[in-house]
Amino acid sequence: MAAATPTGGGLRRLHPRPWIQSLRFTTPGPYLSTLASSCLSHSSSIPNSEEPTTTVTKHKTSENNSKNPTSYYPKRGQTLELVCETLAFKGKGVCKVADTGYIVMCDRALPGEKFVGRVTRRKDNYAEVKKVKTISPHWDCVAAPCEYASHCGGCKTQNLLYEAQVRAKEQQVHELIVHVGKFSVKEGVMKPIVPCDIQFHYRNKMEFSFGTRKWLPPELLQQEGDEDNEYALGLHAPGFFDKVLNIDKCLLQSDPANGVLAAIQACWRDPQFGLSPYNVYSHGGFLKHLMLRAGRNIETGQPELMVNFVTSSYKPELLKPLVEKIASFPDVVSIMNNVNTSVGNTSVGEEEYTLHGKSTITESLRGLAFQISANSFFQTNTHQAEILYKLIEDCACLKGDGSEIVLDLFCGTGTIGLTLAKRVRHVYGFEIVDQAISDARRNANLNGICNATFVQGDLNKIDESFGNYFPKPDIVITDPNRPGMHMKLIKFLLKLKAACIIYVSCNPATCARDLDYLCHGVPEQNMNGCYKLRSLQPVDMFPHTPHIECVLTGLRTISMDVLRRRGGVFTNSELVTRKLKGNNRWKLLLIPRRVGCGAKGGEVCSTALRIGRKEVCDSFSEV
Repeated sequence: MAAATPTGGGLRRLHPRPWIQSLRFTTPGPYLSTLASSCLSHSSSIPNSEEPTTTVTKHKTSENNSKNPTSYYPKRGQTLELVCETLAFKGKGVCKVADTGYIVMCDRALPGEKFVGRVTRRKDNYAEVKKVKTISPHWDCVAAPCEYASHCGGCKTQNLLYEAQVRAKEQQVHELIVHVGKFSVKEGVMKPIVPCDIQFHYRNKMEFSFGTRKWLPPELLQQEGDEDNEYALGLHAPGFFDKVLNIDKCLLQSDPANGVLAAIQACWRDPQFGLSPYNVYSHGGFLKHLMLRAGRNIETGQPELMVNFVTSSYKPELLKPLVEKIASFPDVVSIMNNVNTSVGNTSVGEEEYTLHGKSTITESLRGLAFQISANSFFQTNTHQAEILYKLIEDCACLKGDGSEIVLDLFCGTGTIGLTLAKRVRHVYGFEIVDQAISDARRNANLNGICNATFVQGDLNKIDESFGNYFPKPDIVITDPNRPGMHMKLIKFLLKLKAACIIYVSCNPATCARDLDYLCHGVPEQNMNGCYKLRSLQPVDMFPHTPHIECVLTGLRTISMDVLRRRGGVFTNSELVTRKLKGNNRWKLLLIPRRVGCGAKGGEVCSTALRIGRKEVCDSFSEV
């Protein structure tokens, strides 16, 4: 498998467009605060209410602006003529109101696009608008191959050239790490984004919802006539929990999975089957979700499909016609039924039943075999996960003697820790989901790994005794969900002072915030940072979507006083790190102060280090 290996060097020039230059060097007032607040806040979706009739607002002349430069703030319902300047995290277009520079955010607006937008909501320092019509298209425009791309909430940027997508994602990470994390990336810390070689059919898991009525965008209502009253099976309309866009084919999942979806779509509405979709208001109905998972047989390499019906109750006789139909597909090796009696929108069932075949499918990752159950967490892009996990392994800079202790936080089903286990002394994994811990233990046994311990627990509720469950680690790997790490865990890590932290993030905004705490501390809580950011690698795991994955490495800073106590006296010298040629390892070097190229302020960064007198002597070479 050919891996898209990132090239070395510093940050590239991402956008040779004139507007990005002006954007970068404007005063960091409204735009940067807007970007940070939009990334770190959890705002609710805009209700689908009837919009007031308005007219396009004429911008004030420069003469009027000179008399009252801050008098113009858009009001709800006003329409504005705007030009999208860049993309913020989550894929929203960033625009500025002419003359005033007031920031507005628009979903599905792309850089360079000129459009008319209607203000739907106003917040403290920016407004949100809904695009009414496009005046001129965006740069790098391409035709979206998916018929649902304009209305589905999944692939917002299908009509943007893929190279432009990754440039925009890289720029977003850069802005967040500088302005939210307060880091400087001028020294080659941030590396070019790793693109994905496969832009379609890359997802191994898709979840569709059943609905009591097809949702159609306003422009298609007249075309469809009364057909919009039919039941729906598809994806939720953006921002709505109760509206389902009917989907017959999704270009993100595999062709075999699309074949199963088409077969189900062709028959589940048949009145003779007596199947009804779940109603989110009355809480009646039977079918809630359809989940399709793809893997491959480890021995033969052939595809394996799991079909999981999530229902409100256990009635296998109702599902029997569907089971018989899709069981005839050669790739379908598992049909499951998760029963979820709650009124929520989750697809995880309280009970699970096997209706056909086996209860798990298998997949290979970094040379290991993994069994995947209906509710297991597993990286949804297997191809790009190979590259991601290789990057994590490189960041760990393992010695090769199997002496390191690894602490794997938010370990899920243990995939990251297990891929490292055969090269370290022991892996300790912690995860809140009990089923994930069971899967991790089962996968460890499946691969003959005995030096991995997985514990179920809530990392947001740790106390002083948390460190008693494991010896002091050399390497901490943390892979939190979108909200990032709780302050209790950050305090623990700052007290733990492991030599190396590898932060794997699916949300660059909360990642930048957490790294700010780890490296710069939290003064209001009398917490001092003790890490230095050494490497930042964005990875595009999900083409055509706004999601970004990042791998960041932080190395502990050690004061010169500590090194003097533990390893001897270093007079008129300072310690720095140098990357050794050919092996991705870092080594401590003793440098005369006059060189002036090392750590500043009497601190030094190092990796893998349980500092002792002998190790200090062995680790230093004099220049």
